[in-house]
Amino acid sequence: MLKGVITAIVTPMKTGGEIDFVSLENLVKFQVDNQVCGIIVAGSTGEGDTLSDAERLLVIQRVIEVAQGRVKIIVGSGSLNTRLTGEFLERVNKIAEVDYILAGTPAYFRPTQEGLYQHYAYLSGISAHPLILYNVPGRTGCNLEDDTILKLSHDFSNIVGLKDAAGNISRCCYMVKHRRKGFALLSGDDEMALPFILCGGDGLMSVSSNLFPHQMKLLCDYALNGNNAEAIELNKQMLELYRFMSMSNPIPIKWALFYAGLISTPELRLPLTVFSEQLQGLCKPVLSKLLLEK
Repeated sequence: MLKGVITAIVTPMKTGGEIDFVSLENLVKFQVDNQVCGIIVAGSTGEGDTLSDAERLLVIQRVIEVAQGRVKIIVGSGSLNTRLTGEFLERVNKIAEVDYILAGTPAYFRPTQEGLYQHYAYLSGISAHPLILYNVPGRTGCNLEDDTILKLSHDFSNIVGLKDAAGNISRCCYMVKHRRKGFALLSGDDEMALPFILCGGDGLMSVSSNLFPHQMKLLCDYALNGNNAEAIELNKQMLELYRFMSMSNPIPIKWALFYAGLISTPELRLPLTVFSEQLQGLCKPVLSKLLLEK
């Protein structure tokens, strides 16, 4: 079962939007060297929906080549269309080194719970890799309810976990009590990660760990091992950063990585645009202080 911190990695780009594979390789090495548990490739933080399927597959292969089996590889997937998502998974099935699929709920349509159940049942039947459900209603306008999650996890053995970014700690408590054995519960929100883990969650799929993998790993390790005072103190140091990083992710984290010299540009693909100068000015003191303390 997945435990600890997993980095939802950005997809670095050159000016003009071409993928910057040199920066990507360096960022993967940085994550591996800091012993994160896993890397999410081409998810929402990785601007997966702005990449063609061919680009996604190139990014996945490059991350695998650099990681060399030292971290779990989790591929982001999901679209408005169940069939097209399934077609992408069929292509990923051919990549044996992938460990998991992170399958987001379909955005915009607001399907019923029965529709969501059938969507994931379909994907479960296609995927050669275990599926992690991803619930982020603030972005998709679609909430995967507790009973639907539990039914899916009990009906399909290859649905093995949940990334939850609903911001509801009571959900974590309920799921901890009722989940099947071995079903992973992972926070999808840096700011909620500490209470989530202390309530019985297993870890965090993090944005901030792109830049601060050591600190986020340490935070999760403290919380998982019962070192609550140390976890709380470290979390206090990171709180201001979390709030900046949550502003239209991945805009701020790409700028922060560029500011820290870890990627060559803060470039994104439209409709995403670079972090505003006003917000850069507000974020720089917070970021500079944390970088000095690394």
